[in-house]
Amino acid sequence: MVKKSSKVIITCAVTGSIHTPSMSAHLPVTPGEISEAAIAAAEAGAAILHLHARDPETGKPSQDPSVYEQFLPRIKQSTNAVVNITTGGSPHMTIEERMLPATVFKPEVASLNMGSMNFGLYPMLNRFSEFKHDWEKAHLENSRDGVFKNTFKDIETILNIGNENGTRFEFECYDISHLYNLAHFVDRGLAKTPLFIQSVFGLLGGIGGHPEDLMHMKRTADRLFGEDYCWSILGAGKNQMSLASIGAAQGANVRVGLEDSLWISPGKLATSNAEQVTKIRQILEGLSLEIASPEEAREILSLKGGDNVSF
Repeated sequence: MVKKSSKVIITCAVTGSIHTPSMSAHLPVTPGEISEAAIAAAEAGAAILHLHARDPETGKPSQDPSVYEQFLPRIKQSTNAVVNITTGGSPHMTIEERMLPATVFKPEVASLNMGSMNFGLYPMLNRFSEFKHDWEKAHLENSRDGVFKNTFKDIETILNIGNENGTRFEFECYDISHLYNLAHFVDRGLAKTPLFIQSVFGLLGGIGGHPEDLMHMKRTADRLFGEDYCWSILGAGKNQMSLASIGAAQGANVRVGLEDSLWISPGKLATSNAEQVTKIRQILEGLSLEIASPEEAREILSLKGGDNVSF
């Protein structure tokens, strides 16, 4: 059962594989930029920092532990925030590549995508025509015929490694079927409660970004998991602030960050992750909601603590 709390956990997804670097000059790419962006987001109120890495030369998503070790220690030394390392990486990576950083660094939290899906990024080609790197346009175009592979075997492999290392999971659920997949692993004893479910809305190939989609996801999760889960809302792109606000008013936690949306308002790019954290914090406090500290997030999610990681 989830420890009852009226406080809202803010997760910040600092950089990621969904957006390509040239689409915003403000997206952190190098280890130094990722460190600075993560620390600023924590100072703005993010209790959890969801982290990917990128090749500092090409901007490509990277799961090379040698890149992660250039920013993880600095973030840990500079903030008390919970570090959450991706096992998603990129749809173009093997499962072995994707799981390396979480295996090596044994974080308190790792993300885990709960099902294979079409992951359509190609509509971005209608909005962007200039790219900094040669691979970026092809990366978007290839999503017309690509599947983000997360088989039952893949999920089981990552769960076993995390369980062995004391790592808990941010279960990323992009559709209703992903909730049922998660219930399957709970029934098998591989997914441990309390569950931290990140409901993802508005990506082509997953559930939509309408408030009714949010309610459908919540009703299903309530029915499947009762009081054994902690709910969080991720609205992609233009859905970021609106869905987070609707969810928070109903008891959800929230996730923002430049991985999920490059924008701070219609037509205006966010200048930093911290700017998005500040905005959602102002919305939450305007709703008379309190913000969870990193230590409160650890207690709510039953995490092992920052001293029990390998970085």
